[in-house]
Amino acid sequence: MNYYEQYKQKLKTPAEAVKAVKSGDWIDYSVGLGFPELLDEALAERKDELTDVKIRGFLILRPMKAIEADPTREHFMYNSWYMAGYERKLCDRGLANFMPMVFRNLNSYYRNFLEVNVAMMSVSPMDEHGYFSFSISNPCARSVMDKADYIILEVNEHLPKVHGMDECIHISEIDAVVEGKHEPLANLPVPEPTEIDEKIGDLILNEMVDGSCVQLGIGGLANCVGKKIASSDLKDIGVHTELLADAYLDMQMAGKITNRAKNIDNGKTVYGIALGSQGLYDWCANNPSMSTRPIEYCNSPEVISQIDNFVSINNCINVDLKGQINAETAGTRQISGTGGQLDFLTGAYMSKGGKAFICMTSSFKDKEGNLKSRFVPSYNGEAITDPRSQAFYLVTEYGIANLAGRSDWERCEMMINIAHPDHRDGLIAEAEKLGIWRKSNKR
Repeated sequence: MNYYEQYKQKLKTPAEAVKAVKSGDWIDYSVGLGFPELLDEALAERKDELTDVKIRGFLILRPMKAIEADPTREHFMYNSWYMAGYERKLCDRGLANFMPMVFRNLNSYYRNFLEVNVAMMSVSPMDEHGYFSFSISNPCARSVMDKADYIILEVNEHLPKVHGMDECIHISEIDAVVEGKHEPLANLPVPEPTEIDEKIGDLILNEMVDGSCVQLGIGGLANCVGKKIASSDLKDIGVHTELLADAYLDMQMAGKITNRAKNIDNGKTVYGIALGSQGLYDWCANNPSMSTRPIEYCNSPEVISQIDNFVSINNCINVDLKGQINAETAGTRQISGTGGQLDFLTGAYMSKGGKAFICMTSSFKDKEGNLKSRFVPSYNGEAITDPRSQAFYLVTEYGIANLAGRSDWERCEMMINIAHPDHRDGLIAEAEKLGIWRKSNKR
């Protein structure tokens, strides 16, 4: 069969393709570098013809023209699974809504509960067998496509073809394909680690062993830990993560990643999304040692639990004196999302020799320059990302506290011991008010 004939029959201009969108539809824009920028621009041009078009997506790195063109939200309404920097600004402007989720459930949300009228995403060019790769934006692509009434693919000449599971779609399964010139892939800047990041990184590195399998979040601390592993004496590091970032590339370039000690997916770096530098994208391209998987696999606690010495490292915003962890809101302002933090916290706990580290600076300065503690007496509208019943290792620059199995007064003492010294007496006073401070506790 001549797949290129099918391709030519389904090839449309972006303007022609988005005619499939009707008022009231649910549209899916994919994730990260899967964002269909040509189709988004064409949809924006149809603004005055449409009302109440609801768009889903997350980790969008470039401005969405359909959303920016409609400040009243009469025509287009954006909904995000996870607030990245641009989406956070949209939310602050009243142009985005947050969809709470636990990342491992995302595929089943689409399969079982959600409506997708039109799915559109950027993919790599079609191969000789008629397949388009979802590339480095694979967490829920197959589930979305399977549920969609109408599928439009936007070919991005810069997206690499990758290896993995449920990582592609055939020309026979889609309704339309569009082409056009794209800017080079967006690169995420790597923040420089702070002095506190360095201290926290050293504490975590001391808890790792040869053969550890690593999941890192994103940001300065993750980059710091990656560099420390790269320059350490650790050997045979494995990777199983939802998000692949440049911290892993540092480890790869230093020869630390072999995946030889992994109990499953031996020899494979497993990931759901890749966001970082062009060097990171080049590492993923057509690399049989790399395997992109749906997020229900990457983030499954049952899967993670099968990998010995699993080390999960994520950030949070603050922790209350009961051990509840908030990693997604500043007060009631949504600034990120649950993502996979709870997934990996659970899975690493179940792993033989596993450790899940939730990290934060002990304090921060507010807008007026006042030093504030990241340990708070109790929450007042903040989201609880990780319940106190699943709190495990907490890390600040002052040490590590393992809260697993501890009573409220024990964990309170442990947390205050790793708080900033300037705040410890005040936290003790608050703990006494809450009835979770014993006179025998250390002061």
